[in-house]
Amino acid sequence: MIARSSSKTAALILAVAAVLMPPAASRAEPGVFADRIVFGQSAAFTGPTADLGLGMRQGILAAFKEANSAGGVGGRRLDLISHDDGYEPEKAIENTNRLINEDEVFALVGEVGTPTSQAAQPIATAAHVPFIGPFTGAPFLRNPSLDNVVNVRASYCQETEAWIEHLTKDLGLSRIAILYQDDSYGLAGRSCMVEALARRGMKLVGEGTYMRNTTAVKTALLAIRKANPQAVGMVGAYAPCAEFIRLAREIGSHWVFVNISFVGPDALARELGKNGQGVVITTVVPFPKEAKIPLVAEYQKALKAADPEAAPGFVSLEGYMVGRLVVQALDRLGKQVTRADLLATIKKVGTFDLGGVTLNYSATNNQGMQEVFLTEIQADGGIKPIARLEDLTFLEGRQ
Repeated sequence: MIARSSSKTAALILAVAAVLMPPAASRAEPGVFADRIVFGQSAAFTGPTADLGLGMRQGILAAFKEANSAGGVGGRRLDLISHDDGYEPEKAIENTNRLINEDEVFALVGEVGTPTSQAAQPIATAAHVPFIGPFTGAPFLRNPSLDNVVNVRASYCQETEAWIEHLTKDLGLSRIAILYQDDSYGLAGRSCMVEALARRGMKLVGEGTYMRNTTAVKTALLAIRKANPQAVGMVGAYAPCAEFIRLAREIGSHWVFVNISFVGPDALARELGKNGQGVVITTVVPFPKEAKIPLVAEYQKALKAADPEAAPGFVSLEGYMVGRLVVQALDRLGKQVTRADLLATIKKVGTFDLGGVTLNYSATNNQGMQEVFLTEIQADGGIKPIARLEDLTFLEGRQ
């Protein structure tokens, strides 16, 4: 009798549980809830590259707030959990595991840096977690076999190709050296620059390195000075690059300095102050103050709504573009949101119009933009877009 009663009770419990428990097919992916979708970010929010992580986060949050204010995506708001990695690979690994396994985010967005992305991406790929919009032009992330990786920006090889094209054609320079960060980021940029020179039958005349998260560039300056270059390509972070330029100008050099986009144009200009005039930076997003471009006008409005004190900048614009891509792709999914469907949708839809700026993807292309733009730091610390290096306002005394 007791056994029979227990069986009836157990059956009743199971029946009630079956009614209350949603069917397996309706259960959401990690990070997806009835009212929200949670994304994760590991980036530098402290240290000499903090402005880059903070800028990317600011832009992504502006795009998310814009979507959330309009009712969210499919009725769900978009949230972002960010953890500081200080631009160190070991911390990026720790953060990525935490975001995936403890925070259980839906996707990773806005990773900052090559060494940190190189550490985090394999973890995300193994877990089949989307890795969207990393702030790096590293070639390895452009491999289409990485089916969970979605890039927005142009590659470092496209940037360095633009360097050499403009230095040789616009200014007729032939003696070009490089300063680079001694890690996977700097080596990637150096390799791209060497290839660009080789296509023109040229070689680096000199090179110098510094260690990540330091500003110890004096030894690099001495090595490059011995090579007597006309121009120096710089693959580094804003603090050490600024220190190198300051020291180079103190010893009377008149080299043309060309920086890769990762330096962060606004941060570099602030670091350099009066020493910034004539420094060139290639960028991979439109000019953030050009409101004639619908995307930029919408970005400026969204940025102000998210943070009234924030000033438009290249890094936060890139973060905003990453956020806008996520929003548009999710809009295509409807209520049923999965990681696999998000990635498949980006490749299948292919073209995403962000407002005068178009991202293009396919089964064999995981990079949305190809464009590279030139900018120059002005005497007052402002940044001006230029079409050619002939347009530089600071060429007097160049060797």
